[in-house]
Amino acid sequence: MLIAPLPQVHAEGLRDALSSSFMIGTSMNDIQVRDSAAWTVITENFDNVVAENGMKPEKLQPQEGIFKFKHADSFVNSARRRGLTVIGHCLVWYQQTPEWFFTDAQGNDCSREVLIERMKTHIHTVVSHFKDRVKGWDVVNEAILDDGSMRHSKWMKIIGPEYIELAFKFAHEADPCAELYYNDFSMANPGKRDGVCRLIRDLKAKGCRIDAIGMQSHIGLNFPELTEYEASIEAFAAEGVKVMITELDLNMLPVPKNFSGAEIDSNYEYDDKMNPFRAGLTEEMENKIEERWIKLFKLYKRHADVISRINLWGLTDGDSWLNNWPIKGRTAYPLLFDRQMKRKSIVNKIIELYNKEK
Repeated sequence: MLIAPLPQVHAEGLRDALSSSFMIGTSMNDIQVRDSAAWTVITENFDNVVAENGMKPEKLQPQEGIFKFKHADSFVNSARRRGLTVIGHCLVWYQQTPEWFFTDAQGNDCSREVLIERMKTHIHTVVSHFKDRVKGWDVVNEAILDDGSMRHSKWMKIIGPEYIELAFKFAHEADPCAELYYNDFSMANPGKRDGVCRLIRDLKAKGCRIDAIGMQSHIGLNFPELTEYEASIEAFAAEGVKVMITELDLNMLPVPKNFSGAEIDSNYEYDDKMNPFRAGLTEEMENKIEERWIKLFKLYKRHADVISRINLWGLTDGDSWLNNWPIKGRTAYPLLFDRQMKRKSIVNKIIELYNKEK
C-alpha cells in the first residue's frame, strides 16, 4: 500500500515569491555541499546554485592533464537531485588558474599556440564532462578594466584579445546547448559599461554565442550609484543579451583608504576601527541595510523583463568572503541569512514586495 507523504509546512521562501520574475540562487562552498541543513535552507529559498570556488581551473585541473572532478560532481549531482539548476563558474580567469597554464618547462611564458591548446583542452574537457548537467557557464571572468580597456592578464599578454572569442567558441563546441556568459565586477562604472558593450558586439560580429552578462554586485551602502547601476542593466539589455545579477552581497563595513574594485588578492592590515560591528549591528545600521536591500530589489523588479537570474554570493553571513576581505578577521553581515542559517527580517520584506501586484 502506498503511503502519501506528510505535507511539508514551511514559510514561503524567496524562490516562491521571485520565480515569476527571475531565477534566484546562491553560491555554495565545499563544506556546505556536505551539510544537510544548508541544503534545506537552499531548497526552500533558491532554485539554482553556483560553486563558489569548486569549479574554478585550479580546482578542476591543478596539474596539466590531471582533472579532478570528484568534489564538483558531488556538488552538481547533489544539487540536481534536489531539483536545483547548476550554473558553472568559471572557465577562463586571470586568477585561481594554475601557473602551469602560462609557463613552459623553463618557467618562461609559454607560446601562444601552447596556451590556446591548453585553454581549448580545459574548456572542452570541463564543459563536456558536465554537459546536460550545467545550464550555463561564466566563460570568461573579469577581463575588462574600469576604463573599458582589456586587462593585462597572462591570457591577454600571450594570446591577445582573441582569447575571449576563442574561449566562447570552445565552450560552444563542447556543449552547443549550454548558455554562455561574460562576468565582471564594477559594472556600474561607465567606462567598463562601454567596454563590455563593445565586447558583446564584437563577439556577436564574430559569430559567438553570448546569452547574458553577469553583473557582479558586491555592493556597499553608498556604492555604486544606483542610477549608474541601472544604466548598465539597460545598456547590456539593449545589446540583445540578458542580464544576470551575480555574486550579490551588501558590505556595510568601512572601506580602506584608496581601495576600489573586487581584486581577491587585496589584503589590508587589521584595525579595530575597521571592524565596528563585531558585537552585532546597531538598530540604525540594520535599518540602513534593509533600506538598501529594498531599493535593490525594487530596481530588479522594474527590470524583470531583462534580468534572468540573481545569485547571492554566499548562503549565510558566516560564510561570506567579506569576513576576511579585504581585511582579515572582520565580522560582516552581507547576506540574507544570519550565522545560524535563520532568515533575516528583510527576506520577508522582499517576499512581500514581490507578492504585490501578482
